[in-house]
Amino acid sequence: MSLQYATAWIWPLIAAPFAGSFLGVLVLRMPVGRPVAFARSACAHCHETLGPAELIPLASWAALGGRCRHCDARLGLFYPGIELAATAVAVWAIMALPPALVWPGCALGWTMLAASLIDFRHLILPDSLVLPLVPAGIALHALIVPDHWPDHVIGAAAGFLGFALIRQIYGRLRGREGLGLGDVKLLAAAGAWVGWVGLPSVVFLAAAFVLTGLAAGRLVGRAVDRTAEIPFGPALALAVWLVWLYGPLVPQ
Repeated sequence: MSLQYATAWIWPLIAAPFAGSFLGVLVLRMPVGRPVAFARSACAHCHETLGPAELIPLASWAALGGRCRHCDARLGLFYPGIELAATAVAVWAIMALPPALVWPGCALGWTMLAASLIDFRHLILPDSLVLPLVPAGIALHALIVPDHWPDHVIGAAAGFLGFALIRQIYGRLRGREGLGLGDVKLLAAAGAWVGWVGLPSVVFLAAAFVLTGLAAGRLVGRAVDRTAEIPFGPALALAVWLVWLYGPLVPQ
């Protein structure tokens, strides 16, 4: 195993649980306007401030038996769950990408994970998560595929303008919002990362994921009426991740 390859997978795996822990804070605090970076972590039940030994990803939760050291309340599975999910993203990126792209892949996957959870819980996609993906995607591809970076600029513009138009038309015809503005911005980010060539695959896969979820819900007795708000962000995020890793459904 080459040193370059070993470095490419060891450090992301070490960083992944810590990234997941930060994403957990982001998911819980950002939608409700609480500070993310500078507020101390505390037990949600007794509000006792947590010390460094209680904040080691996965290990602290396991050592404490999933309970608060101060009040013995159950801590739940949210934090270990998102820390494991972030680790899974890193493993997936390592398996699917060349060494030079593992860190960008992790960054994209972790951002998509946080955006998905926030949209699922609150039906919003924060600008501070989604919008930086646009220049990041264009800049990355300007470095790795200099001849094709305009495709990613076109993709970002097509993702935003095309779906903003669809959103506007749907709203005028139906009198209600069918596609959130956050989804439109996420589609712009999708275009920046997968280019205009990959954008149709993202839309197709995301729609397929949503329809599959609705069909599965109907089978277990959880039918959704036509006016229900459905988070589209998780499906879009997964589709962006898959197309960026493996390319469009119809290879060019």
